[in-house]
Amino acid sequence: MHALQTFMSSLSIGSPTSWEGLTVYPLLRPTAPEPFYDTLSEAIRGGTLHISEVSESGSVPELRVVNDGARPVLIIDGEELVGAKQNRIVNLTVLVPQLATITLPVTCVEAGRWSHVSREFMSAERAYHASGRRSKLGQVSMSMRAHNIAMADQSAVWSEIAEKSARLGAFSATRAAAAMYEQRRKPLDEMIATLQPLEHQVGAVFIIRGMVAGMDVFDSPPTWRRTMPTLLRSYGLDALDTAIGGDGFAKPDPQRFLATVSDATCTVYQAVGEGRDLRFEGGGLIGAALESRMGVVHAVAFPASDVARPTARRRFSLH
Repeated sequence: MHALQTFMSSLSIGSPTSWEGLTVYPLLRPTAPEPFYDTLSEAIRGGTLHISEVSESGSVPELRVVNDGARPVLIIDGEELVGAKQNRIVNLTVLVPQLATITLPVTCVEAGRWSHVSREFMSAERAYHASGRRSKLGQVSMSMRAHNIAMADQSAVWSEIAEKSARLGAFSATRAAAAMYEQRRKPLDEMIATLQPLEHQVGAVFIIRGMVAGMDVFDSPPTWRRTMPTLLRSYGLDALDTAIGGDGFAKPDPQRFLATVSDATCTVYQAVGEGRDLRFEGGGLIGAALESRMGVVHAVAFPASDVARPTARRRFSLH
């Protein structure tokens, strides 16, 4: 078994909980280890991680990350960084080695600003909405296959933000994705208060109106507890968008989705930072995982077709 199969075989599915159009099937791992790394928010709050533009003039698709701490730092695919010359999202999951400096591949989510508001970035404690993460993950995987560079389609991301912002009625003078989360802050906060982590939970399969929207899972329960609000905002924003998901009548099959992840064909790349980047696809899904010396740290997967399109509404459901 390859690393992803070994990791997926260690998971079980718990009883689901729901909020509005979002249903969360918890992924449990009773024998999980303690994390050997800090999360992005922990490291920034602790003053050991510093993220800035790569130079005074800056470069849209990359940032400079300095880890002054004694532990690696985990930065999750799609996490949003705010400040500096414009807000960005992270293109792939990265483990920044201790006492190291790396260049981080990112994508802009604030098309109308290119001026400093701070010297360093802060964590927004949210991830880019899940349907956008799905599209970006596909773009990055394609770029890695073709050029071995983890780059997204910047124009496509800006267009997608504009379309979703219009659907949600969220206006931003700088065309920032942040406006969507601010506009829906109250229901998102209610969702986070309602959906609490379980004992041994390391991740979840997320369902929007009866259709599988995606999966995020980590190696350790403490990591899930710390990152669950970040990812709930990602999937929750899609749940508030009626163009996303199914019609509410489909019966989701998360077990089938997990089995498809386990059986997917993997391509291995050298990770940005520490470890190996696993890209996988097949059976109607796409995904990625970060493998460290201790095994898989984070895996993310989405239906391969856009969940907003009717042609995708029969994937990973039973009738």
